[in-house]
Amino acid sequence: MRLGRTAAIVPAFNEAEAVGRVIAEIRAVDETIDVVVVDDASSDETAAVAESLGATVLRLPFNVGIGGAVQTGFRYALLEGYDTAVRLDGDGQHDASELAKLLAPLARGEADFVVGSRFVDPGGAYRPPLARRIGIRLFARLVSLLGGERVTDTTSGFLALDRVGIELFASEYPHDYPEVEATLVALRSGLRLSQVQVEMRERETGASSITFLRALYYIVKVTLALLVASLRRYPRIQGASR
Repeated sequence: MRLGRTAAIVPAFNEAEAVGRVIAEIRAVDETIDVVVVDDASSDETAAVAESLGATVLRLPFNVGIGGAVQTGFRYALLEGYDTAVRLDGDGQHDASELAKLLAPLARGEADFVVGSRFVDPGGAYRPPLARRIGIRLFARLVSLLGGERVTDTTSGFLALDRVGIELFASEYPHDYPEVEATLVALRSGLRLSQVQVEMRERETGASSITFLRALYYIVKVTLALLVASLRRYPRIQGASR
């Protein structure tokens, strides 16, 4: 199976210092991948930097948050007829050199949705702070229970999708702290999940919006969202074989 046309969706908010390196790294891996930067109403030169490097830039008129920005990218990929999409954050934490790992299960026809996980290998180097570690473990167990399949890293935003996955996330993608709920949506919609071990880099520019108190708020809010989502009926996406 061939991957066909591939889009790299890069959501970015005030990442002028990092987004150029992200684009360059994607192109170093595969020049045929079309880079699509979704500028979430940045106040810096994020969009200008991306455009100067030849990326397609989708400029949002106001800040919609990470979920809305990512879904905008998936909707673009669907409308433009892409067969495959990968998602990398604009801050450079996702190492584009590991894209081949994510794309391999799609190329073999084994999955519709591939997550770059920090925890497939118990010996991985990632060691999160305590509050984040609690949240990651709680969400992984809860999504595994509600989705009927073991998952290891529901907070990873490093992923790859085939056309079936693009179709799903273009129409169904959570907007507030989206990654955890999106994994449950994918499983409940019948997408075939694959998880591959990746290492992620520390943020080099800017600052994370997740403080200790926000992490606790995140745990409570996302847990409630997962319980509500588990009560919904999701349409089985045509082409998914689960």
